[in-house]
Amino acid sequence: MLLDTASLYFRAYFGVPDSVRAPDGTPVNAVRGLLDFIARLVQDHHPDDLVACMDADWRPQWRVDLIPTYKAHRVAEEAPAGSAEPDTEEIPDTLSPQVPIIEDVLDALGIARIGAAGYEADDIIGTLTARADGPVDIVTGDRDLFQLVDDRRGIRVLYPLKGVGTLQLTDEALLREKYGVDGPGYADLALLRGDPSDGLPGVPGIGEKTAAKLLAAYGDLAGIMAAAEDPASKVTPAQRTRLLTARPYVEVAPKVVKVADDAPVPDIDHTLPADPADPERLEALAAQWGLGGALQRLLAALRR
Repeated sequence: MLLDTASLYFRAYFGVPDSVRAPDGTPVNAVRGLLDFIARLVQDHHPDDLVACMDADWRPQWRVDLIPTYKAHRVAEEAPAGSAEPDTEEIPDTLSPQVPIIEDVLDALGIARIGAAGYEADDIIGTLTARADGPVDIVTGDRDLFQLVDDRRGIRVLYPLKGVGTLQLTDEALLREKYGVDGPGYADLALLRGDPSDGLPGVPGIGEKTAAKLLAAYGDLAGIMAAAEDPASKVTPAQRTRLLTARPYVEVAPKVVKVADDAPVPDIDHTLPADPADPERLEALAAQWGLGGALQRLLAALRR
């Protein structure tokens, strides 16, 4: 089981009241909400291995170099030119202080936590999925990861509809029903239609339904562009003009939209622990941050 950790703690933050606080008054709603999410996932799905995948760089420069608008609207503060540090993402003031607490608690529990410089959590998930020799459940509120769905390999996305108690089990049948594509086709669909939340412009005038029809007719992005260049194809004149005009975007967008499968991810043990890796540290964190019932529920789920 691979967790898109930021996606989940954002959901926890907005789903749990910020009146949930530590003894010193610090909000810990995202921390406790995430612990409850993980407890529920472990209890319901019984994974053998679990990795909390992290954003070491939420807006990698190599993606920005290809599409400058990539996540540009989320930048709170740009990193100095030439800096190895990523831009600062605009997130709620009371959420950012909770992220180090989440990391400390996961480490004390012994739950594997992996990021890689210059890569997003999506890329960690893509890389670990590529390496996996068995079924994989990806837990994320980000539809971009639908591109990894592969029935043959047992790879599916658990997409939270309400907390993590109600999950959409996303397999190829669901993708075909909702979007008319399979996993790899979803990346081409997203590229063509664009995604304002990620600053991806898409091909102007090509929405989701049109993109799905083009993919059904021509197979993939390369087939669509070949048809656009072929005067004898059945691509409409308007679609042909839109696709050929957008060629500079279409040529670079696949590398931006598709999750990496070759990120420099360390080969570490990600077996789900039955007991905490550092019980004393965990006890101290529980007392400091008032983790209470949420931590106990997770510990109980891990012991089963």
